[in-house]
Amino acid sequence: MPGSEQARGAWGWHPLDSRWAQRVVDAAGVRPGELVLDVGAGLGALTASLVRAGAQVVAVELHPQRVDRLRRRFADAPVTVVRADAADLRLPSRPFRVVSSPPYNISTALLKRLLAPGSRLASADLVLQRQVANRWARGDAPGANRWFRHFDPSIGLRLPRKAFTPPPHVDSAVLVLRKR
Repeated sequence: MPGSEQARGAWGWHPLDSRWAQRVVDAAGVRPGELVLDVGAGLGALTASLVRAGAQVVAVELHPQRVDRLRRRFADAPVTVVRADAADLRLPSRPFRVVSSPPYNISTALLKRLLAPGSRLASADLVLQRQVANRWARGDAPGANRWFRHFDPSIGLRLPRKAFTPPPHVDSAVLVLRKR
């Protein structure tokens, strides 16, 4: 698998540093036994922190090489690795949380899917481009009048560009959604 920083930047892939992943999970308040989706799991920085928190994790990743690496890395952990596109993701039929650093180009599609009628989403902590997170937290996002009735949005941690390797050209923040 290509792993150079130059190749990652060319793909638009900016993996989250493991120390920042731990901060995101700590701030999310994940409790042992909770079902948590990590969409865009990459190489598992958030997945590893979720496992340490005691979560039952579904790591969703599209790229086959990363899926293989995740399966090897978490073979003995309470992690189910799913190769899927976030747009086609089947959501759990029981209440679940999302703690994720998804690819920025799927943020809106992922949020629409998570907030669709019938979703059992209880909460989400999503590392997003700061501008997108702010728009959703203000209620300026598509369908906000519908999902705003069911979720309290806010901005959580603000992540510096150096929280990723290579650093992206945009600022990031955690969009926090909590079921009312």
